[in-house]
Amino acid sequence: GDHRYETFKRRVLQGKSVPHYAAIEPSGDGLMIISYKPFKFMQDEDDKLEENDDAKATNEKTDPLYYWQQTEDDVTITVHIPQDVTKDDIKVRFSPDNICVTLKDQPPVMEGKLYSSVDHESCTWIIRENKSLEISLIKKNEGPQWPELIVGDTRGEFIMDSSQCSEITESLMHLTSEVMNPNPEKENPPCNAQELEECDAFLEDSTSLCRFDGDTLKVTHVINLGSNQYLFSVVVDPREMPCFCLRHDVDALLWQPRSDQPENMWEHIATFNALGYVQASKQDKKFMACAPDYSYAALCECLRRVFIYRQPTPLSTVLYNRKEGRQVGQVAKQLVATLEANDPIIGFQATNERLFVLTTKTLFLIKVNSGN
Repeated sequence: GDHRYETFKRRVLQGKSVPHYAAIEPSGDGLMIISYKPFKFMQDEDDKLEENDDAKATNEKTDPLYYWQQTEDDVTITVHIPQDVTKDDIKVRFSPDNICVTLKDQPPVMEGKLYSSVDHESCTWIIRENKSLEISLIKKNEGPQWPELIVGDTRGEFIMDSSQCSEITESLMHLTSEVMNPNPEKENPPCNAQELEECDAFLEDSTSLCRFDGDTLKVTHVINLGSNQYLFSVVVDPREMPCFCLRHDVDALLWQPRSDQPENMWEHIATFNALGYVQASKQDKKFMACAPDYSYAALCECLRRVFIYRQPTPLSTVLYNRKEGRQVGQVAKQLVATLEANDPIIGFQATNERLFVLTTKTLFLIKVNSGN
């Protein structure tokens, strides 16, 4: 009709891997991305073209010019020094927002705007015995993790120590509800790493969840998901962002982003017992999904087979676990549906009552729950 629409701002985020998950907050104030490699904001189209040209020119991987680590309070940078460079040849200049490091009369090894401000009067540098220059930056704002050291500089490499990996994983784990450990009296942990099988090996052990501010496109939150493998996303409430499902030990946990709750931005809303372990054994899996009411989860292979995993339901009859000698009050059913078609499956969608499975020639409807 008479409606006119106009785009007045265009922003580009670019990364070197396909995002597993990307969603804009309902308020438009932020963006969340789960990806194997980090995304960053491109200042303009010229940056994008220059970066592509650089990528073509440098097909061979070069060693980083510097390495850096961080804690909540400080940033430590290590730069290798050639044998003929002495202390007098090194110049390090600090300012609240910038750093410049030069060796002899060479072009600066590091130069540019820091990701965040530092207390430049407290920053120091020393030469280590192994002929390396160690620089200590004191963060002005304690706490937030820096996603990069110098804005736009990719010549360095960030090193995260094992304790930081554990802390970040813990920061996500504490958000789970008591459902995750339904039997706290049990002595044995739910998962023993020594008993995991070959199918449990994760390739994407550095996947991260990032939240970007909608105005500045700076990273406000970074969570390293570690071995919490991304499984799938699903819309539970159309008014909210899509949920994402992660593997935690043998289970699969569903998380609902809540951008309006800064203290609990990712809320654990459902658990699918043993689904993380089960899906890992399905080498030919193509799609995964769950019902918006969490009553079941499902996955399909490339051809023919669909697996449905119902949530545990109370039993009407008495059932005993002979191994442990206890009564079982509920049981979870697993169903397998075989499609009468050999065409590749190209679409998969779950509702509370039905599964829609699309092949190249046919749309199948599988009734999972009876409607009210």
